[in-house]
Amino acid sequence: GVGKTTIAKVIYERIYTQFEGCCFLSNVREESYKHGLPYLQMELLSQILKERKPNAGLFNKGINFMKDVLHSRKVLIILDDVDQRQQLEDLAGYNNWFGLGSRIIITTRDRHLLTCQEVDAIYEVKELDNDEALKLFCLYAFRHRHGTEDFRQLCGHALDYTSGLPLAL
Repeated sequence: GVGKTTIAKVIYERIYTQFEGCCFLSNVREESYKHGLPYLQMELLSQILKERKPNAGLFNKGINFMKDVLHSRKVLIILDDVDQRQQLEDLAGYNNWFGLGSRIIITTRDRHLLTCQEVDAIYEVKELDNDEALKLFCLYAFRHRHGTEDFRQLCGHALDYTSGLPLAL
């Protein structure tokens, strides 16, 4: 992709210490299909509460339990690769689920999901233009921002092949 997950990981690593609890749920789309949303809710709580498995009896109360546990905590939650509104509702709910200063970051390919959920801000990751892609490729391939003339044609082929996607470069 264009680097949504990578950007989210960098943000998480830079700010997670400012929160009482943190959770980075990777591949929400895939994991919810494999294991279901209750599993992801349990994973979210387990990461935030720093417990292997939250009390299963309490967890059976579902979303109300999540709200009760999280409403007074300043948390950082990153939901990566969300593709359904139900995932957002069951994992991030509404602003009143979380304590003051909490941050919920969502990566998705579907902008409409974010507008339906009344998010505060949307940051759209753009693809690199040819010049940016060339600099990134050369930085990693040659350890400096500009490749040598000898490799200019090869660089052009690499950029065409990867369509400028950062992770592919």
